[in-house]
Formats: sequence, C-alpha cells, structure tokens
Amino acid sequence: MRSFITLLFALLIAGCAGSGSTVEGPVTAGQVDLERYQGTWYELARLPMFFQRNCVRSQANYRLQENGSVAVTNRCETKDGEWQQAQGEAVPQQAGQTDKLWVRFDNGFSSLFPGLTKGHYWILYLDNGYNVALVGSPNRDYLWLLSRTEEVDTTTGDKLLAEARNRGYDVSKLIWRGESP
Repeated sequence: MRSFITLLFALLIAGCAGSGSTVEGPVTAGQVDLERYQGTWYELARLPMFFQRNCVRSQANYRLQENGSVAVTNRCETKDGEWQQAQGEAVPQQAGQTDKLWVRFDNGFSSLFPGLTKGHYWILYLDNGYNVALVGSPNRDYLWLLSRTEEVDTTTGDKLLAEARNRGYDVSKLIWRGESP
C-alpha cells in the first residue's frame, strides 16, 4: 500500500512539473537567502491536495547542503495520530535564482524518472525576519502558508491571506492546521 501511495504522489508531482520552459505565474519573493530559510517551518494552512488528504498537521525542515541544494524532510500527522515522513531535495530552477525551486522526493519512481517527478516550489512571499512565508505553484493549484511557529497572530495571518489573494490564489478553499480535510 505504501508503494502505491508513493507512486500516486510521484504522479501528482509529475503533473505539477513543467517541461523546463518558462512558466507564467504569480509574483515571487525575489532573491531568498537559503541559509536563513533553512530550519523548521510549520504549515498554517494549505490548498487541498491529494498527497496531504489525511494530514491534520504538517511541518517541513530544510537544510542547506554544501552543493547549494536543500535537503527537505516533510512530516505529516494523520487523522489517526500517526506521523508520516518524506525525504527530498530542492534545487533552483535557474542558477542563482533562489525563489523558484524544483523539489523532488526520494522514491523508486523518482529514481527512474527524475525529470518527471520534480514539482514547483515557488517562494511567493517571505517577511523580512524569515518568520512567515507563502509557497505555491505557478498554476496556483498548490499553496502553503508557513510559519516558524505553529500559530501566528491575526494581523500576520491576514497579511499572508492578502498576499495570497494578490497573487491570484483562492484562499476560500484553504485547510487550516488541525482541520480534517
């Protein structure tokens, strides 16, 4: 069953992936200091997606590697209280451009077809203190509101929602941390 879910996840990511051509999309954060970006981020909210359908709480840990790539560890607590984890890697889509990354998770399918299993990870908004961020895909199907803490104040939450709306995302469909999809 786990192999089947992994395959489905890989196919989903393949659907997000572009051919490498220029993709029109929302305004991004601009140059991101990946050293400051590394660490743990908590998901405040997300747009619904198949591979997170059972998640009620998620977090990601990013660790900058010597070669400039970013090691990714995503964790998700399910409705049943179990934790699931996926390991991956993020790399800039274009050399030196750190706000638009490709992310690929380790599984058998991605090892066989690495070009097909990469997904967009666009950093759309990042506050000056690197405390909150919006991450999404250029087609606006995927969106995550992230924070260094599990909760934010109303003003910060409203700012993230406004930034997402300004970039053309439908925030009415967001699933908030702790909610069952």
